[in-house]
Amino acid sequence: MRGIPVVVLAFVLAVAGCGAPPAEPPLNADDVMFVQMMVQHHRQGIEIARLGAERAKSPEVRTLTAAIETTQQDEVEMMLRWLHDWEQPLRAGEGAHDHHGGMPETDVRRIRALKKSNDFEADLLTLLIAHQSDAARMAKEEVAGGVNPAAKAWAGQVESSRRGQVELMTTLVTKLVKG
Repeated sequence: MRGIPVVVLAFVLAVAGCGAPPAEPPLNADDVMFVQMMVQHHRQGIEIARLGAERAKSPEVRTLTAAIETTQQDEVEMMLRWLHDWEQPLRAGEGAHDHHGGMPETDVRRIRALKKSNDFEADLLTLLIAHQSDAARMAKEEVAGGVNPAAKAWAGQVESSRRGQVELMTTLVTKLVKG
């Protein structure tokens, strides 16, 4: 009789281990598009921020742009891991994002012009304000249309942090203009 409970226990434990594998987090086209677009957008932001960290005279602007560069580099690495884990291409095909308004890009000519600017800090901050505003808008769209919990949570953080950066940079530009 004592063997029966052990057999039953062994059976229950064996069956418990045979359940369905854990479900993958949900994923939709909006999640993939958001991450693909943000990788490229962040790379542009890193280029702009690197210029600021190298050339800005104001310690506030240098510190802010260095922080943006570091944060966005870490975020690019995270997004690339997501795309790999999701088995998605790092970039969408040509024109794939057109129906979503395309990818907000900081015009390469504007970045080149910034490199030669005579009013570097004001031009840098103005360009970053537009760039980070685009990131906040893209993140807001992911929060509304995405389904992946990690991507949506991060998008919410991006939206909030980029809006905060825009407010700070607007204050800094105002100081430069008045000062």
